[in-house]
Amino acid sequence: MKQRLISLDVLRGLTMILMTIVNNPGDWGHVYPPLLHAEWHGCTPTDLVFPTFLLIVGVSIVLASPVKVLNGPALQRIVTRTLRIFCLGLFSGFFVRIHLFGLEGNALLAARLVVTAVVVVALFSDYDRKWQFITAAGIFVLMIVLAFSGIEPFNTVRIPGVLQRIAVVYLVASLLYLKTGWRTQATVGVVLLLAYWGIMTLIPVPGVGEANLEKGTNLAAWLDNLLLPGHLWASSKTWDPEGILSTLPAIGTGIAGLLIGTMLKSEGLGKVEKVKYMLTGGLAGIAVGWLWNLAFPLNKALWTSSFVLYAGGWALLLLAVLYYMIDVKGHSKWTTFFVIFGVNPMVVFFFTGMIFRILNAVKVPNPSGGSEKLDFVPYFYQYHLVPVFNDPRNASLAQALLLVALWYVILLFLYRKKLIFKV
Repeated sequence: MKQRLISLDVLRGLTMILMTIVNNPGDWGHVYPPLLHAEWHGCTPTDLVFPTFLLIVGVSIVLASPVKVLNGPALQRIVTRTLRIFCLGLFSGFFVRIHLFGLEGNALLAARLVVTAVVVVALFSDYDRKWQFITAAGIFVLMIVLAFSGIEPFNTVRIPGVLQRIAVVYLVASLLYLKTGWRTQATVGVVLLLAYWGIMTLIPVPGVGEANLEKGTNLAAWLDNLLLPGHLWASSKTWDPEGILSTLPAIGTGIAGLLIGTMLKSEGLGKVEKVKYMLTGGLAGIAVGWLWNLAFPLNKALWTSSFVLYAGGWALLLLAVLYYMIDVKGHSKWTTFFVIFGVNPMVVFFFTGMIFRILNAVKVPNPSGGSEKLDFVPYFYQYHLVPVFNDPRNASLAQALLLVALWYVILLFLYRKKLIFKV
């Protein structure tokens, strides 16, 4: 196993814990404001979670690449991993749409779990690299064909998503890192951010009029709806927060991670110097992002260029603090809890949604009477968590924390068995 940077694992683990908490409240109507995304423009602590993970992706690409060579095997490995991550994200949308042989209830759940097991085993099996690529490509093509086939269960499955964006950023950042130096990478990053600013604020929106940054009428929303009609975020249906155009500046976040990783890997810098560079870069990112916000508002859903710098700045400051505490001062005894989450992030990403779907397949009699049974998760929340807490926000948070605790038990077992599942 390659030597791991503990501070980076801790930051990744902290990111996964926060992502689990903010994505899984008991009641979306009762959530503490810092645990909600900004309504549109603006930035909350929750908005910083995903860009922090993408920045970590960029750093990890550098630290996991002992040699900068883009040959056939390296390209195949990168493309295979990209397809695997994309397929995991895409399959999450397919899971509840799988209907086989007219099955219902527990039988249908069992069938869906069998299909899930087949897909996961096929994607994760450690066999010949050529067949890894063929399998991942085959599953990807099959799901895309089903999505656009017109078959009723699949014709509204979401194509973009969090894992899908991670896959695209990983692909572009990996190729860029192996083919270019840090100066070219920095230039590409700057060009992407400036170009996105110009595209979003200068190009008129077909059928709408002048360029704008409003919800649903901006150019990114128009492009999403043009190319992926019916396959977008269910809450909006006409645009997607992980859409096509906004992936360009998200690649900029990954490139920022490449630059940080290159600096951390440099043998010509001492550890204290690296901390100073990260602190300076973090403060600069926050300052420039905040100033740019005056012309191009901070917006996570649009992934605006100002948001890239601002969110990246905060992520870099946190990494600097963790790096100083853990890798410079050696204070690492407290890190295990976070490392456990940090070394198996894709397991948490993929199976969190599955846990709720499986639990909700368990039907419980309605304590209030009536013949209609309740799904287990809302039943447990309403009748076992809410009565315990005076503030409904605490009950809502408690459900998310219980999920974190469940994941800790699962991941602790994997950690002790030295099982790290790499896509």
